[in-house]
Amino acid sequence: MAEKQAPARLREYETVFLVKPDLTDDQVDRIKDKVRGVVSREGGKLIRFTVWGKKRTMYPIAKHPRAIYVHGHYLGSSALVAEVERNLRNIDDVTRYLSVKLAHEVDPESRPVLEDLRMAGDVDEKAPPGERAAERAVEDREESVTEIDEEPAEEA
Repeated sequence: MAEKQAPARLREYETVFLVKPDLTDDQVDRIKDKVRGVVSREGGKLIRFTVWGKKRTMYPIAKHPRAIYVHGHYLGSSALVAEVERNLRNIDDVTRYLSVKLAHEVDPESRPVLEDLRMAGDVDEKAPPGERAAERAVEDREESVTEIDEEPAEEA
């Protein structure tokens, strides 16, 4: 008798890694492609990459006060996570990484592959002065409107 084989159940993981802030988008994409290749080679399923953008770190990492944060969400085994982390450790531009298990038994068919996202990150402190002046003008206008609204009405 032929038994029906149960669908493979995988664990759900996410890995956040920090890359040096001076990298271009193409260089970050190459690192993402390398991780994507490791996941597919090891029998996992990559769900989505999200680039959170350049953000300030709590303390300098590799002598940089900022880093580009990248979040990877995937399905696989614990051996896959070890292989992803090993590859990240060997990339010089990756300064930190952290992997977390989200769920124990997940059906790979229930998780669709999603399009990669890119978020803006923090506003760079070295923005051109014209942009800052425009932002301050908008803020000043908003404050003056709230001051007018808050004045008490004169009694007759």
